[in-house]
Amino acid sequence: MRVVPLAAHSPRAVREKLIAYGWDDNRAEVASSGLGPVCLWLSGLSDEALLALVRHAGHLGIDIFTGEDWALLSSSHSRMGALARPWVVPPELSQLAHDVGVALPAPPATEWETARGIVRLDRPVVMGILNLTPDSFSDGGQFLTPDAALEQADRLLSEGADILDLGGESTRPGRPEPVPIEEEIARVIPVVEALVRRHPGILISVDTVKSAVATRALGSGAAIINDVSAFRIDPEMAHVSAAAGAGVVLMHSRGDVSSMATLDHADYEDDLLQVVRSELAASLRTASDAGIVPGRIAIDPGIGFAKTAEQNMLLCDRLAELLPLGCPLLVGPSRKRFLGVITGREVSQRDVATAAVCVLAYERGARLFRVHNVAATRDALLVAHAITAA
Repeated sequence: MRVVPLAAHSPRAVREKLIAYGWDDNRAEVASSGLGPVCLWLSGLSDEALLALVRHAGHLGIDIFTGEDWALLSSSHSRMGALARPWVVPPELSQLAHDVGVALPAPPATEWETARGIVRLDRPVVMGILNLTPDSFSDGGQFLTPDAALEQADRLLSEGADILDLGGESTRPGRPEPVPIEEEIARVIPVVEALVRRHPGILISVDTVKSAVATRALGSGAAIINDVSAFRIDPEMAHVSAAAGAGVVLMHSRGDVSSMATLDHADYEDDLLQVVRSELAASLRTASDAGIVPGRIAIDPGIGFAKTAEQNMLLCDRLAELLPLGCPLLVGPSRKRFLGVITGREVSQRDVATAAVCVLAYERGARLFRVHNVAATRDALLVAHAITAA
């Protein structure tokens, strides 16, 4: 038996599930409209469990659609929570009740702990990108000298960046070899040290997959490690982060640094969101085993990494299905290739499209936004937040 959360705000998620299980297009379209704020898909149900579920869910006021061995539940969070009580449901539903409780979205995190303070998540948080590389896809080579990097950092902070994310190794497709550790350290650490001297209260994130770089960065004043491999590439990264009490970002990706932004690993045999959620859950277990407490972890679905343009759009639409993992959600759509597919714009002209994705992601539960153009995204998110908060 499996219980999978679906993004109830997205009729597509429910419609495609029903069609996959044999419903015709029109019937699936009607059923997928007007569902409650919480939607769960249950499969592998026995006849006895299905019959008991229909009776019990109806008693609780939960909308239910059923098939041969599956059920689609839709309701408010409180009514669905009433189903997630193994001690009061019929005996044949006790395991189902437990699994429903696990699948329900956790209360949204209000804080994210880092090595240099707490990030409040009661409003959108913007992370400004500072690439210290010669070959990044958007702005490679622009900020190679410390003076140029500091000038750009000041610009990002003046535009409203809450966090600066420094990277010394590009994930641009086609790079033949990883950047040597000492070279990456030479690119990143002097800028970290200079920024800490210049802005003592600054929150710095370092984008790296190497534990040696992370160790030096955290010792120099960085607060966050943004690992685009989610601890897959360097097993020591989790232990280094735990020892320093760092905030961490675990991003979904596949392959090594030179291939993770290609389509070499974009084959998802099962449901895309289900696979991404499962692979991120494995990284969360690695973090937990290393001693990283949940309040220090944010997750990133890896928009643009091992995903086609259509898969990226689906991922953006159904981000809410990652919320049951219980971590703050960070998105990094900035100037990505799929935005060019949609708009026809060149890389440098995709900031408006980036802001649009960030607003949609905010509505779907994201609270951290990693972008190149801080000002445009900040303004868009301020409007979205003001309207939803009102």
